Amino acid sequence: MLLSPLQAKKLIKYAIEKEFALFAVNADSPAAIRDCLQAAKEAKAPIIIETSMWQLEGISFGAGDPVRGIAQYIAHTSLLANSDEFMEVPVLYHTDHIRGPQAEEILIQAVKGLPIKGFGEELLLSPSTISLDAAQLTPVENIRILNTLIETSKECGREITLEMEAGLDGGLTTHEEAEALVMGVENKYPGYIAMFAPGLGNQHGFSKDGYPGFAADNITQSSKQMKELTGRDIGIVLHGSSGLSHDQVREAVACGLTKMNWSTDGIIVRSAAALEYYKKYEKELTPGQAEFKERAMDNGQGQYVSETFVPVIKKMIDLLNGTGTAPEFMESIK
Repeated sequence: MLLSPLQAKKLIKYAIEKEFALFAVNADSPAAIRDCLQAAKEAKAPIIIETSMWQLEGISFGAGDPVRGIAQYIAHTSLLANSDEFMEVPVLYHTDHIRGPQAEEILIQAVKGLPIKGFGEELLLSPSTISLDAAQLTPVENIRILNTLIETSKECGREITLEMEAGLDGGLTTHEEAEALVMGVENKYPGYIAMFAPGLGNQHGFSKDGYPGFAADNITQSSKQMKELTGRDIGIVLHGSSGLSHDQVREAVACGLTKMNWSTDGIIVRSAAALEYYKKYEKELTPGQAEFKERAMDNGQGQYVSETFVPVIKKMIDLLNGTGTAPEFMESIK
């Protein structure tokens, strides 16, 4: 089931209480979205499907138009997540790296609701949770835009649940920086920030040498600070998990991690499986061969990649202690 912003907030709180981390996958194709939901179903776990600007503008969705892309992405995810097949899977759709001069307007439209029209009717779709990529923003701009999104939600009467980012690739976020950011929103509009993504000594993208500056106990300190500042639990988010060892991830969960973003490693898995498929069936992919259509059509390659990708997602969910956590949560929101 695709979660509303308020249901998403409940899921974040549930993850904090049950001491597991939500797995957030950047899925850049309809096939990848379905594979994530399939893995979550088999693991009986929640799943976060998230997109960055490059997915929204990609050929599978917006084809250069990110607003159309986010509408199509939510519609597709909703169709799958609310089907009988996946209705018992808590699915949260999250905006990830929305950056550049269009970012504010894209997110304002997402908060207001993205229209899907047909047969004389109009349905408005919105993300479950929203974050703003802060990499190209000053702290003042970061705070202003998030406050604008909250103001927009209040004006149009639509709920919003936020993740706030700090300078994720700039090393460790200091307590002073974190306080200035979070309280810049909290002092004006308390209760809207459900997750905070500080710099934890790692970076986005793949690092074959890992991240020697990463220390999981920074997560504990960040979580403690958020509770002291706001009086409530706020989930701590790990961006840039590619390059961290499984032991480091386990330690992060033990220290209170609530959400882990995962993109580069997923792209590597899917592209490697696709390459293997085309090499394995190269002869059959020659026109005139008896099995040409079977091998050449999307379902052939898609099924092959899925058989590799789904087990990897399940292992990552288990690494984050998420296996088996969905049924109790789904019962709690009935």
